[in-house]
Amino acid sequence: MSSDRKPRRERDAESARQAILDAGEKVFAEHGFDGARIDAIAAESGYNKSLIFHYFDDKLGLYAEVVKRADREMTALQVRVLAPLLEDESIASNAHSFKAVLEIIVIIIFDYLVEHPRFMRMLLWEQAEGWQTYAKIISQFDVEDAQQFEAFFRKARSAGLLRSDFVPLIQLSMILQICLSYLTFIPLYQMIRLPDEDLLSSAALPRAREYIIAFIVHGMMIDLPETKS
Repeated sequence: MSSDRKPRRERDAESARQAILDAGEKVFAEHGFDGARIDAIAAESGYNKSLIFHYFDDKLGLYAEVVKRADREMTALQVRVLAPLLEDESIASNAHSFKAVLEIIVIIIFDYLVEHPRFMRMLLWEQAEGWQTYAKIISQFDVEDAQQFEAFFRKARSAGLLRSDFVPLIQLSMILQICLSYLTFIPLYQMIRLPDEDLLSSAALPRAREYIIAFIVHGMMIDLPETKS
């Protein structure tokens, strides 16, 4: 009997923890870190404040876990799709293979942001506030995957595949920024210039993604042999 209760308690605890994380993500997205209130998160989650403090210590601890969850999800997607490719050292010196990796990176980032609009809003709050909250939690993040990508980009640059020797990690992060900028500006595009343009349908978003892929690939990479005039 007691052995049955323990797994049930663990499941209940995990369910409560995830509900609090979901509620935190919603409230942080709506109000930013400074504007978010633990009372509001507790009400949204259906759990009391004492449980939030029990699991996460304080508001910053909860915020860090919300961001780390998103980071883990995106990293898991990248690892699942890209890890087999990145293990092949010849890819960083083969133009067509490297182009395929760049395209996959854009697809992963774009699609994740489309599916996680609250995370997008949290990033916008951070930008507006000068990344002051991230500065308090950045040491908690695993940088191993970033180092792997940086090494990969350096190899590509050494092989002459990248147009610029600008900091590889910044080049990579700009993919996220371009996708974020496009997706968060859609309401503005529709308000001031393109009220009748289809920008959000299941057909429009892949079309935009393909444009961004071409924009990034052609901006970062040398011209492939068959595209040279």
